[in-house]
Amino acid sequence: MNARFQIADDRFEIARVRADFPLLTRQVHGKPLVYFDNANTSQKPASVIEAVDEHYRLHNANVARAVHELGEEATAAYEGARERLARFINAPSSQEVVLTSGTTQSINLVAYSFLLPRLQPGDVIVTTVMEHHANIVPWQIVAQRSGATVKAAPINAAGELDVEAFIALLTPEVKLAAVGHVSNVLGTVNPVRELARECRRRGIPLLVDGSQAVPHRPVDVQSLGCDFYAVTGHKMLAPTGTGLLWARKEHLQAMPPFFGGGEMIREVSFAGTTFADPPHRFEAGTPNIAGFAGMTAAIDYYERLGFDAIRQWEADLLAYATERLREVPGLRLFGEAADKEPVLSFLIEGAQATDLATLLDLEGVAVRSGHHCAHPLMAYYGVPATLRASLAFYNTPEEVDQFVAALQKARKLLL
Repeated sequence: MNARFQIADDRFEIARVRADFPLLTRQVHGKPLVYFDNANTSQKPASVIEAVDEHYRLHNANVARAVHELGEEATAAYEGARERLARFINAPSSQEVVLTSGTTQSINLVAYSFLLPRLQPGDVIVTTVMEHHANIVPWQIVAQRSGATVKAAPINAAGELDVEAFIALLTPEVKLAAVGHVSNVLGTVNPVRELARECRRRGIPLLVDGSQAVPHRPVDVQSLGCDFYAVTGHKMLAPTGTGLLWARKEHLQAMPPFFGGGEMIREVSFAGTTFADPPHRFEAGTPNIAGFAGMTAAIDYYERLGFDAIRQWEADLLAYATERLREVPGLRLFGEAADKEPVLSFLIEGAQATDLATLLDLEGVAVRSGHHCAHPLMAYYGVPATLRASLAFYNTPEEVDQFVAALQKARKLLL
């Protein structure tokens, strides 16, 4: 173990942590896997895999549609997930937690059900240049339908939000502001509490995309002071197709359904339909029941490890990886905010990001190349794409060394 990690390793027991993740034992192209694509999707611990398996083996039934034992067990697991998620983000009530397929569905629910009915020509939606497309495109669509416009606050060269510029955009015409808690490209942590405070002063609802925050840090929606908070499960150890939208009770009660179908109603006739109370009015159809059993197990895993230990390990790993990358000739890092999570986006002069990613894959190193669903951010930096290495608490300094060695080899082959 690298010397700088020795104290942390004694406390964190990284070997035991890695043993919980079956996929980390794989080889790719005959090389030990180094999985540095965690901002894309995280790997899953055995406890999450087993929770999904157990649901299908022992409890498989639909929710809220049967009084038999299996149906009651499935419903209890699904509603239990809602309770666990509410506690995980410190929501005031589980009835403010809508279970969704992930952040994209959550944001679209807010866009169509909350915002669109309120928009008029000339209204404004404020976001930032560093947003994921999921926190841009839905606002553009509802703006086009209503005659509203979308404005984006700028960032500086270090990848930090220009807070003063963001606040200056909060004019009376603004009907909603939306910001990522953590940038998926830069790792920048945005000052959500400050932004929420300024929005509240002006009566502007604030939505926060928490996809990249929840895997790395505890989230307390009451402390943050926002109005909506969206979470994606598959980035935080849980199965794909899971997530949530937390929204203040008064917003949910005023929102009409976005999807129509079964289980979101009280009564249906051809004379008209009355809808269920929130959050169930927003959960039409059969949900990903097994996935939410897995998401509950993912929360249990985070809480067993503890975010204090996770954050210290990841901070040390980010510092070490940053230092090692600076050794690579011609490498340009994007995003050097003072407060950031373990995400490193970069390019090497004279080499294409996709070519580098392909050669890294041959060495067993999985990274992401491309625009990362952030075209406006790429345009800001004047590049078509970057290479992104995103780290997690189950990664090691030895993997960083393997990654940098592979990167140096790829560079020599391309230049």
